[in-house]
Amino acid sequence: MIGQLEAIKERFEEVSQQIGMPEVVSDMAKFKKISKEYKDLEKIVDAYKSYNETLKSIAEAKEIIANEKDEELRDMAKEELEELLPIQEEKEEGLKEMLIPKDPNDGKNAILEVRAGTGGDEASIFAGDLFRMYQRFIENQDGWTMSILDINEGTSGGYKEIIAEVSGEDVYGKLKFESGVHRVQRVPATESQGRVHTSAASVAVLPEADEVDFQLNMGDIKKDTFRASGAGGQHVNKTESAIRLTHLPTNTVVECQDGRSQHQNFDKALTVLRSRLYEAELKKHNDAISSERKSLVGSGDRSDKIRTYNYPQSRVTDHRIGLTVYNLPTVMDGEIDEFIDKLRMAENAERMQGNAQ
Repeated sequence: MIGQLEAIKERFEEVSQQIGMPEVVSDMAKFKKISKEYKDLEKIVDAYKSYNETLKSIAEAKEIIANEKDEELRDMAKEELEELLPIQEEKEEGLKEMLIPKDPNDGKNAILEVRAGTGGDEASIFAGDLFRMYQRFIENQDGWTMSILDINEGTSGGYKEIIAEVSGEDVYGKLKFESGVHRVQRVPATESQGRVHTSAASVAVLPEADEVDFQLNMGDIKKDTFRASGAGGQHVNKTESAIRLTHLPTNTVVECQDGRSQHQNFDKALTVLRSRLYEAELKKHNDAISSERKSLVGSGDRSDKIRTYNYPQSRVTDHRIGLTVYNLPTVMDGEIDEFIDKLRMAENAERMQGNAQ
């Protein structure tokens, strides 16, 4: 571990020098990449520095216990040593966790897509509830922002589909665990007999792809314009500002009509298209290297039923880690941190195990 940390410290010193070089500052893609590496390495180097300070304090306390003749000073050193040893262990565990190979996409912004599944109008209403849950979660994260890219409203409320871009630190690393099918069990407002219905919505969280991640050939894209309109034909736009992009080789279609101008909608649609194609390439790559071992929490398979929200029992169950909580209103108010933290722990444990093999 120490060898790895020393190599990281050395690399951090190199990156610290590179970040101020004129050729790096003038190249936005290179500067962004170097800045991210600097930020990631700085956390580990700071933790390593703190760990070394603790080791130094332990060595000094041991020196006093071994050589000091004054009994009172020796007793003070023993007390200090008793306090320092658990701190050393805690810092060591923290460093081990930092050295676990991470998903390279964790630090990226994300595209969040929520779609109504089976269940008709109730599925659209549930998709709206889920999206509001994510809105509140995002509002509670320091420095995170969200902008809507496209909306297709349900006929009785909620959304048939809603797509948003989420920006900030470690966005994909936290939200990626939400990808999958979310199931709700409750009595719909339209149900006169009081029977519990089951419906579903699917969530997809895609790492936002930069041009440096995925080279998109603009010659492969067909662009169509059409008039934007709201639910039920309201807010009809008299100009053709809405954009539909089709990636011809894969027949991937993206529409965006939420922006004020055709140019704005084009940029937003291109962001979503690039991210979807990047995710498809990423999945192909991951399937090739892990066909024999399915990840506990990292498969991202949208056909997986990942979580159930049971309203009559105020119960939320995450099926991947067997975690059940009985505070559904709090969860729907955006407090999903417990699920995310435990899913990250499960992912780290699996990565640590994979690293040891």
